[in-house]
Amino acid sequence: MFKKIQKTDAQWREQLGADTYRICREKSTEPAFSGRYYQEKASGTYHCACCGAPLFSSTDKYDSGSGWPSFMRPLTPENITQHSDNSHNMQRTEVTCQHCDAHLGHVFPDGPEPTGLRYCINSASLNLKKPSSTPD
Repeated sequence: MFKKIQKTDAQWREQLGADTYRICREKSTEPAFSGRYYQEKASGTYHCACCGAPLFSSTDKYDSGSGWPSFMRPLTPENITQHSDNSHNMQRTEVTCQHCDAHLGHVFPDGPEPTGLRYCINSASLNLKKPSSTPD
């Protein structure tokens, strides 16, 4: 179980690259079709780029056509927090990491069945951990 992680802005800046800091800590968004994972097809688990909490499974990832990695559901709902986001004259639901408050992206009610949800997540807020292969 993860414990709530609290760091100063200086500590986050030191730990994260400029893009990851801007997206995760300042609630920015990477340009569509630019992130390293939007077309990723490899199997594995997507973890928070800030604290390492497991967030999404590749089995729930799909191509939404939006230009960002999209998932039908979080790996463990308790690892995700949702907040009302009324920025940019829009009403959206922001998704953050429960453990470190990193901005991940937004969730929309236009995804495929069985959930009907589209977790639209910035690649910069994720690290894909592929399953390790076992030696023969």
